[in-house]
Amino acid sequence: RKEFVDLYVNYVLNDAIRKPFEDFMQGFLRGCPTTTWKMFLPVELQTVLQGHTKFDWHLLEKNVEYIQYKMLDQTIRNFWTVFHKLPEEKKKMFLVFLTGSDRIPGYGEEYFTFAIADPEVANPDEVCLVANTCIHILFLPR
Repeated sequence: RKEFVDLYVNYVLNDAIRKPFEDFMQGFLRGCPTTTWKMFLPVELQTVLQGHTKFDWHLLEKNVEYIQYKMLDQTIRNFWTVFHKLPEEKKKMFLVFLTGSDRIPGYGEEYFTFAIADPEVANPDEVCLVANTCIHILFLPR
């Protein structure tokens, strides 16, 4: 029985996927040569590809650019007061809303920036919060 289980596990985890994995690896290495990736430890490579999972929310606040706003405007102060009171999961949900991901890109949190812009609409009470995930802009009505 042990030999059967060992052979079956080897088949399922190795032999059955060998050809599809080799095809994947060949395509992957064509676009991402191993010489580029060998300089990273596995944990570093994971961070580069997936992003950071630990956040300094005050650093994020510090790196924001304001468009048609000033840092001391009441709307901005209210936004950050509410934001910092949110639980961690809600803050990550905001990050997903803003960027499309719940992680900060691998190049580092100190370099990650986003902008908060005034959409300059006639009646701000009738406008929903909108984000441009491509260029990381939050359109926050007054």
